[in-house]
Amino acid sequence: MKFKRIKTPGIAHNAYILATKGIGIIIDPRRDLDEYFDYAKKNAINISYILQTHRQEDFVLGSKALKELTGSLIVAGENPVSVNADIQMKDGDLLEIEELIIQALHTPGHTPESVSYAVSFKDNPENVWAVFTGDALFIGETGRTDLPDKNKTAENAAILYDSIHEKILPLGDHVLLYPAHGAGSVCGGNIADYDESTIGFERTYNKVFTLSKDEFVVHKLHERIPRPPYFKLIEKLNFEGGAAAPINWDSIPLLLSKEFEANAKSGLIIDTRLPEAFAGGHIPGSYSIWLEGLPVFGGWVAEENKPLYLILERNEDMKKALQHLARIGIDNVKGILAGGFEAWRDAALPIDMFDTISPQELQESTTEISVLDVREITEFEDEGHIHNAEHAYVGYLPDHISDVIRELPTDTKLAVTCSVGHRASLATSMLRQNGFKNLFNLLGGMTAWNTLKLPLEKGKSEKTPLDQISIEKDFPHQ
Repeated sequence: MKFKRIKTPGIAHNAYILATKGIGIIIDPRRDLDEYFDYAKKNAINISYILQTHRQEDFVLGSKALKELTGSLIVAGENPVSVNADIQMKDGDLLEIEELIIQALHTPGHTPESVSYAVSFKDNPENVWAVFTGDALFIGETGRTDLPDKNKTAENAAILYDSIHEKILPLGDHVLLYPAHGAGSVCGGNIADYDESTIGFERTYNKVFTLSKDEFVVHKLHERIPRPPYFKLIEKLNFEGGAAAPINWDSIPLLLSKEFEANAKSGLIIDTRLPEAFAGGHIPGSYSIWLEGLPVFGGWVAEENKPLYLILERNEDMKKALQHLARIGIDNVKGILAGGFEAWRDAALPIDMFDTISPQELQESTTEISVLDVREITEFEDEGHIHNAEHAYVGYLPDHISDVIRELPTDTKLAVTCSVGHRASLATSMLRQNGFKNLFNLLGGMTAWNTLKLPLEKGKSEKTPLDQISIEKDFPHQ
């Protein structure tokens, strides 16, 4: 047997290829397929089966595209969501492929249709070798439980707890654990930053095993992970098995500055340079999203049918930027600024900018400068925040700008912070578009603040916090 984990950077996605006697099985493939085909070709593998653990939320599945190219059979659990599947497996059903036995285990809680696949060998069928858990059980954590209905987060947490204890735990401590996501995924909370684990090892520290069911439910309610708007698009695409492989990216034009300016008026601009560069000068009205942040935050600002235009640090970043966006279903990039921001600057076209500030400078000016913390609510509360800081998650700013302006008028001197400055740069670009004049990005963010051992507070802010934007309006009380 051959086995390969293939990671997707930016979204922390794991796909897996198994091969038995030349027959290939891919678990949860993404839509750009070249890396899978390269491995299959080098190892004389005929891709014949596609296993879906669930309808993914954070990336576009490649099942449909792969089936069209290879004739592979799509396998999923028995559920109305699995309409694209050629084989729907009931809980406990077996699929025999050459030397392998694959058993479907219904493990709902993250999503209702979630299925894990326990794999054993025909010459030792009583002992499971590995389990592919999708987003039910991660290394160090479990999947979020708010996706089917954020008002049923607690109910789904209890369901997930039972799924893992009744279906996965009995497989045995020796069983290898292969989830669909790793550290940094938006599909779970604090996923551990390593790739290898077993059920036995997870049993010693993973909260789904060390907490009671009631305690686990409280833990999942405390997560309050933001839900990006692009999840809705991906749900729609993945209901049909995903989308075709991305278009030929070489066909996307490089536009000279004047042409870029004219065309982008009807669209949206994303600048992928680092925060320091963006603060020093950028196209008015553009969004600041660093290159590696595109596969998450590109989906917070891009719109499905609105033309998108990109500014890159280097020409060689083009393929990576387009890959990042395509993987979350954004295919409407209509142009890239030829020569980058330098060409725009040299053409004497309009430029906007805002200030940056160091932790030392902010600490000395806290009576004159207000602070807006745009990290996730658990980062703000559990990791600590600057005294009197307001909190509003960066993704929610555009939809709730009136709430922000009520607490922080647009002429306020405002320092924006996150963990290091990337999300803060996106937030400052959003705030600038909504009339804020005196903005500062806290470079180094809370990481630099903590390095200098400057004062922190934990828990909720003593002020009336803007974090109610995300808790009450986007994550109603359970």
